[in-house]
Amino acid sequence: MPFVVVTGAGAAGLPTARQFAESGERVRQITRSGRGADHPLVERIAADITDPDRLTELTEGARVLINCAVPALDRWATDLPPMAAALLTAVERTGAGYVMLGNTYGYGPVDGPMTEDLPMAATTVKGRVRARMWLDALAAHEAGRARVTEVRAAGFLGAGPVGAYAAFVLGPVLAGETASFPGDLDAPHSWNYTEDIARTLVAASRDDRAWGRPWHVPVTSSLSVRALTERLADLAGLPTPQLRRIHRAEVAALAQRQPLFAELLEVLYSNENPHVLDSARTEAVLGVRPTPLEPVLRETLAGAGIPAAER
Repeated sequence: MPFVVVTGAGAAGLPTARQFAESGERVRQITRSGRGADHPLVERIAADITDPDRLTELTEGARVLINCAVPALDRWATDLPPMAAALLTAVERTGAGYVMLGNTYGYGPVDGPMTEDLPMAATTVKGRVRARMWLDALAAHEAGRARVTEVRAAGFLGAGPVGAYAAFVLGPVLAGETASFPGDLDAPHSWNYTEDIARTLVAASRDDRAWGRPWHVPVTSSLSVRALTERLADLAGLPTPQLRRIHRAEVAALAQRQPLFAELLEVLYSNENPHVLDSARTEAVLGVRPTPLEPVLRETLAGAGIPAAER
């Protein structure tokens, strides 16, 4: 009986495996630790997905492989290429469809809303690595060696530690402290709900029109960090949050001591300028609609143990 392989069990991998299972498909979820979604139709396996032979063995017979795994940000240049090569090798050998979860780094700096037909024009190490992962997979698709597509997301929203917003802003604001964020607090920024990311991955895996082209996750909101945080605080019944911008010079100074800021520095342009996704094609073709902002923020608060104020 066909099944689905999901690699990774983070903010996107867990809901993706769960959504497949809840729809009745068997799932084989592969991570280094062996953790995964808690569902009777999910088989959790500990394995190294950079091993193409082992990954091929685990993918044999699968309908599709969904990759939600990604190395730590400071190891993209060294760890992502062998992981990408192993994933592509496994789908070429087995015939499984290949749905990649990507992001916007491959586009490089963009003036205006980002659409899926933009070229891969990355200007950073991480962006070029991410672009190469897609371009190699696309070349395999165009040569008839594999069926591939990529689903691209921007900022993550949802319960749990799901990205820069949660790391820099959420905790301090909910604790009544000043939050510091690296980037323009008032620039519009697209936010994707983790369950919508999973829904888009699932939809792309089931629609033949998805193969050979990328898709943007439907956008829940393109509010600025300041406006988003004010909405969140209002829902939680908290006073207007205090926010402070971490400027580029400060990020550069912090990068001398903290690896996170060193990695952040080269992609800081995405926080310093408008960063807006156009997801119209996904909504029209794949039929995935964005979840409204308020329930997403309510879930975010619940995940942090903060009840939303009664309305």
